[in-house]
Amino acid sequence: MFLKEHRQVALHVACGDITEVFIEADRLVVNVSEGMLAEILKDGRREIENALRWQGLDLKLEVNLMESKDLPQQEDINKLKKMLGKKLTIIGG
Repeated sequence: MFLKEHRQVALHVACGDITEVFIEADRLVVNVSEGMLAEILKDGRREIENALRWQGLDLKLEVNLMESKDLPQQEDINKLKKMLGKKLTIIGG
C-alpha cells in the first residue's frame, strides 16, 4: 500500500513477484531468480525500507540473485506455464 500511495507502482508490482523471503537478524532477505527483478528491487531499496518502517519494521533489504539451473529457454517456458497453467501446450523438444 505504501509503495502505491507514494507512486512507486512498478516497484509495488515487482514486490508481488517475490516468492522467497525471510528475516535474518535486522535484514529482510529476498532471493530471486530473475536479474531484472533483482535490479528493480535493488534500485528501489530505499523505498522498500521506508515501506517496512511505515509498517513498524526496522529492517535492511538484502536482495540475492540465485543462479538458475535451467537454460534461458526453459526459464521462459516455466514462466509461461506459471502464467497460463493448463492452457499452455508445448509441442516438440
